Amino acid sequence: MGMNKWRILLFPFSIIYALITIIRNKLFDWRLLPIYQIQIPSIGIGNLSVGGTGKTVAIDFLITNFKKEFEVAVLSRGYGRNTKGVIIANQTSSSASIGDEPFQFFLKHKEIKIVVAENRLRGFKKLLEINPQLKLLLLDDVMQHRYVSPSVLILTTTYERPFFSDRVLPVGNLREIKSGVRRANIILVTKCPDQLSENKIKSITNKISLNSGQKLFFTKVKYSSTIQNDLMKIKVEKLKEPFVLVTGISDPSPLVKYFKKKGLNFIHLEFPNHHYFTKNDLNEINKKRKYCKVITTEKDFTRLASLIDNKSIFFIPIEMEFLSKEMEIQFRNCLNEKIQMN
Repeated sequence: MGMNKWRILLFPFSIIYALITIIRNKLFDWRLLPIYQIQIPSIGIGNLSVGGTGKTVAIDFLITNFKKEFEVAVLSRGYGRNTKGVIIANQTSSSASIGDEPFQFFLKHKEIKIVVAENRLRGFKKLLEINPQLKLLLLDDVMQHRYVSPSVLILTTTYERPFFSDRVLPVGNLREIKSGVRRANIILVTKCPDQLSENKIKSITNKISLNSGQKLFFTKVKYSSTIQNDLMKIKVEKLKEPFVLVTGISDPSPLVKYFKKKGLNFIHLEFPNHHYFTKNDLNEINKKRKYCKVITTEKDFTRLASLIDNKSIFFIPIEMEFLSKEMEIQFRNCLNEKIQMN
């Protein structure tokens, strides 16, 4: 049966799902369900779609840019962890105990507090308890968690799969109907090509149809010129021998394109997002790599580093970059203005 026929069969379920999310959002809008306004400057990151839209790299950008001037903390659900409740990241934490992304933040930014909690309000109160001087809270994946309301809500959507071209689950990948975008203060179109024409930018802007006060920015992926692990760094241009690329993320295509553009020789082993690597997976990886290097993403490295000889496995750092310096300055000014108003 073709994909179109499957979509037709799933369409009634999509309508039911959409109605449920509409009713739920209306209950919040009418204050029949409680919304707690966070009392300190706070920035929430979220999306309308299932899958990778660049939330993690956006949070990392915010941490890097604000931790020098503010006492910053990150609050996340900790998706994929095998624990429950409120947990503060510490030296005994792992990706299994606090989730891939929070553990990645913890390893990279050890000077800030990382807390995971299904109930974001409880997590926030715990953060204030352990750090009363907290000046800026970053909330990861909070678009549909409406029980807390940050000062600024940023929605991320990808250039290749924008929310306005998608459909509600299970026909498409949307967690709620497209009008949910109206709750966002800032919209980031992520994973854009290096060169984006003014006509294309105008086309996307028109399709999003910004509300008064909403701001739209365009970003791209910037890969490091080096791969690294806990022991060393190696220039990408010096990777003359074949290697195995292992990914367990939503969309590895930009990374694959990056390495191919560099003319590198590699085998790609692709696993699902947040994949738990089994003994069979490791056997497959070792069989493919033999004596060559394994290169993976920063997120996957948090799970694989302890399973593979640390002299053989590397990750490539990734950053979010705006299409122009002027756009980045506008983004920073917009955030600073909204934060200071809180």
